[in-house]
Amino acid sequence: MNMALPNDVRLTNAVANTVFVLAALVLAAAAVAWVARLPVFALRGIVVDGEMSRSSVAAIRANAAPQLQGNFFTINLAAARAAFETVPWVRQAIVRRVWPNRLAVTLTEHQAAAYWEDDNGDERLVNLQGEVFEANLGDVEEEGLPTLAGPEGSAAQMLALYRRLQPALAPLEAEVETLRQSRRGSFTAELDNGATIEIGRGTDDVLVQRTERFVRTLPQVMAQYPGRALQYADLRHNDAYALRIQGVSTLLTPPPPVRNKPAPRPAAARQR
Repeated sequence: MNMALPNDVRLTNAVANTVFVLAALVLAAAAVAWVARLPVFALRGIVVDGEMSRSSVAAIRANAAPQLQGNFFTINLAAARAAFETVPWVRQAIVRRVWPNRLAVTLTEHQAAAYWEDDNGDERLVNLQGEVFEANLGDVEEEGLPTLAGPEGSAAQMLALYRRLQPALAPLEAEVETLRQSRRGSFTAELDNGATIEIGRGTDDVLVQRTERFVRTLPQVMAQYPGRALQYADLRHNDAYALRIQGVSTLLTPPPPVRNKPAPRPAAARQR
């Protein structure tokens, strides 16, 4: 004959089981915490991988290691990644644990594409992705890098525009030495032959088209002043541009029309 247990007995058993489970969990957590703190899991080494040409592995470890806290189990990988990314020339770090007491770090290096000049005249660098970063300028190995100068946060846009303007200006046999953007969004290109070109405002397409039209028509204007060098051009005028040529006062001139070859006459007309 089955006898049902009183409600208070069932409640007592449930409470006892719950307490037992909680005690077991606390003991398990304490055991895990104790094991995790064993010296065997203290970080013993950092393996650095990646193509780093401007920083040695020893220098990278020396810069980042003092910022690492914890052991194999407790180290914060996001904080560790940030520590490695503070090392000069390091653009990105991927950090992972290697059992039982090591870290493996894969690094990606910045590649300089331009210098960056801020409002105070201080220089930093711009990488191929248009990101501004700080590093020793003396470590730059690339020659002929342009200088970009503009409002904070505009480096990526300016680098993209520079990459389009440089080939547009190539027929002048000059390189863009400095590309500036004013706070009002007007662009100025300073060339390595000493000439300055005020390009003005507009979308990248508009600025490039304006520059290409200027470069295409300039030789016809300069032909009137043989042996003279272009010093300044202002392309911000509608349907015209202003020029300052060596030994000549500034002049405003409409771009001369591009002469096309006359179309051939119809065959019947030629046979007359």
